Amino acid sequence: SISACGGGRRSRNGGGRVEAAPWKMSDTDDDDVPQLSSQALAALQEFYIEQQQKNDIRTTEKCTEYSLGSIEENWKLSQFWYDSETALRLANEAIQAAGKGGKIACVSAPSIYQKLKELDSKDISTCILEYDQRFSVYGDEYFFYDYNSPLDLPENLTAHSFDIVVADPPYLSEECLRKTADTIKYLTKRKILLCTGAIMEEQAAKYLGVKMCKFIPKHTRNLANEFRCYVNYDSGLDSDSVY
Repeated sequence: SISACGGGRRSRNGGGRVEAAPWKMSDTDDDDVPQLSSQALAALQEFYIEQQQKNDIRTTEKCTEYSLGSIEENWKLSQFWYDSETALRLANEAIQAAGKGGKIACVSAPSIYQKLKELDSKDISTCILEYDQRFSVYGDEYFFYDYNSPLDLPENLTAHSFDIVVADPPYLSEECLRKTADTIKYLTKRKILLCTGAIMEEQAAKYLGVKMCKFIPKHTRNLANEFRCYVNYDSGLDSDSVY
């Protein structure tokens, strides 16, 4: 997700940037065919691997409008999706925490929302608060959200109406977390599942009273910043067992 302010939260480990002049000439006298630099080759190889993985998923899995990757991440919007295993673990955790008939709000956490919908649990209801309006394809469960206006919410999103709020603030900054925390505290009855950088541990405790879990979330891409999960209740994310 994104807000109007600049800056990114999740820089890719190693950058994957291509040099300004990626082509270089061969040093051999008998071969003057342009060759890619090592950085360009690495970036190209990474791209091909990602495309092959996406094709493999489409081939082996039944894809729906809610499948992870059905709406592709946009780096310019600071979007980096969780991998399928992480999304499943977090979705199941939210379902367990919400309880039968529970309500789950996903704040700037579209890949978790998608996994919740893909699981198609009849025992819970869920919605997504997200800046990226591509997610409006999910109809009445989508609500436009900008963390810069944390309490500018529709009337039908009433105070303390969700059994758990799952949130993934779009930037690793104290301002972003503090404002997102206002939204979280307004929406939740009590339970909070926060996903953000390990470097935000102190601020997460300060603004939301949450503690770091043992479970370490993973993204589909390698990120420079270590990510962690934080909760304010007895969570299965501190257990080695998987739902």
